[in-house]
Parts: sequence; C-alpha cells; structure tokens
Amino acid sequence: MARPTSEVGRFGGPPAAATSARPAPPRPRSPAGDAGLRDDAHGRRGLGIALNLASAVAYSTSGFWTRLIPLDPWTILFWRGLFAGVFIAGVIVWLYRSRTLEVVRGIGGPGIAAACLSTFATIMYINAFRRTSVADVMIMNATTPFIAATVGWLWLREREQWSTLAASALALVGTLVMVGGSVREGHLTGDLLAFGMALCMAGMMLIIRRHRDTPMMPAACLSALLCPLFVWPAAHPGAAAGTNMLYLVLFGVTQFGLGLLLLTLGGRLISATETALIQASEVPLGPLWVWFAFREVPPLATWIGGTIIMAAVAGHVLMSRRQAAPGAAAAATS
Repeated sequence: MARPTSEVGRFGGPPAAATSARPAPPRPRSPAGDAGLRDDAHGRRGLGIALNLASAVAYSTSGFWTRLIPLDPWTILFWRGLFAGVFIAGVIVWLYRSRTLEVVRGIGGPGIAAACLSTFATIMYINAFRRTSVADVMIMNATTPFIAATVGWLWLREREQWSTLAASALALVGTLVMVGGSVREGHLTGDLLAFGMALCMAGMMLIIRRHRDTPMMPAACLSALLCPLFVWPAAHPGAAAGTNMLYLVLFGVTQFGLGLLLLTLGGRLISATETALIQASEVPLGPLWVWFAFREVPPLATWIGGTIIMAAVAGHVLMSRRQAAPGAAAAATS
C-alpha cells in the first residue's frame, strides 16, 4: 500500500514542501485511463457474477443430499458444518500461510455478525427441507433479492440499476405463485422457515458488501463451525457411519463449504441484490437433481414459479452484459 506524501517525506526522502514551493497542477485524466477503469470495474463485476453462479450450482445440491442421507436434520447439520468448516479452514491456511492468525483476527464485529446470520440461515434451511418440498425451499429463496434491495437502499443508500430491480420484482412474482400452491398443500411451516432463511441470507450479503475490505473468508469458516456447536445438544453424531459418513463429507465439502466460500468471494464484487438474484439460479437445479435421483416430481405451481425466476435471472445477466459492452468498446477504440 502506497504511503501518504507526509510519510514519504519522513522516511523516504525530503518532504514535499521542501522540493517544491508551489503545488503541482493536477494531471488531466486521459480517456484511455477512464476506459481502463471502466474495463476493470466490468471485469470485477463479471468475476463476481461467475463466482456467484458457481456458488448457486453448489448450493443447489442441498435437497439431493438431504433426501439421500437418512438421518435427522440436527445430525446432518452437525457433520455438514464440521466438514465444511475444516474445508474452508484448510483453504485459508493454504492461501495466507503465516498470515492466517492475522487474517482471522481481522474479521471484527461485521465478520462475526455475518457468520451468525449465515449459521441461522443454515439451520432453518435444512429443517425447511423436512417440512416442505425441495422446490418450494429453492423458490422461497427468491425473496432474498427483494429484501436485499430494500434494506440495501435504506442502510447503504445503494441504488440498483432498473434491470436488477425489475428482475427482483419478477422473481418475487414467481415466489408468490409458489406460495399459493404450498399453502393449499399444507407446507406453510416449511415455507416460513425458508423465508426466515432468506432474511438471514440477505443480511449476510449486505454485511459482506458493506465491509468488502474486511476478510470474510474466516467469517465463512466460523459460520460453518458454529452450526455444529449450536445443534450439538439435539444431534446424534454417533448415528453416522459407513456410507452415510461418506455422504456427509461430500455434503459438507462440495455443497456447503464450496458454496459458502464462492459466495463470500463473489459477494464482495457485486451488490447484495445482484448476489441474491444470481443465487436464485439454483432454483431450477435443486428440483432437477431430486427429480433425477428420487423421482420427486414438483407440482405445477412450482414449475411455473421456477420458470419465472429463471427468466428473471437470465434477463438480468443478459442486460448486465449489454451494459458492459459500451465500456469495453470505448476501451478498445481509445
């Protein structure tokens, strides 16, 4: 990190006042430099979208693993969180090596708050699967962009592009279509748990975005490790053995650990509303994995709601690419 002028004068040479009696005139900004900054911003946004899409694919397998493992939700949460936490901790040590302790101490209050919200979301998430269909849980997740957009504007004064808000509203319509069907089928308790999960996830994404300079990877690790601590009194860790233990390792590493890690990295590069909207792309994948493996066919309302949400996500990504095209063209011609 570059030192201020006063620090350079103190440690690296004569002060600025001694070298020039008159301040240098500001340099004019070149069009090429402006285009380079725009191109870098578009590149970071594209990376954030890609990381969040990969995270959504990982998260979408949760229903498959939950249906596959014949254990109670608390035991699943215990082992899933433990294996995910060990995985993320290994990644942190591999990346930061001798600076690991320094990075862990740097999360502060915001990191702890994000970790707690993520833990609460995880607990409600798994229990929702046992009280409603996998597809309903996935689609209820579509309320997260709407919540993030509202709270983000009130708290961060972060104004979203019209395409993001329109896509979030369309995703909410898809959620309402699904809720109408689930109430008729007696799934209200599971849907309320899923909605609570959406509230916690929106809060976590906003904290990650607001404190983007805070190292949030240790917070993701803390979130995973808090989960088994909270559910331990109700869990039966000794009930997992043999093939089920292998499934729990895969569940923790590939779904929770990898998904949370990618979400933490990608959520710093785009707005919380965009993060939540792109995460909704897991909606059609979740029911598909379960349909292929267990022949659990979602009701018609779920398919309609899922189609609406996926159209919203695809339309937003397409609009983002079109909005980035003029900046890229300007950089190429300058």
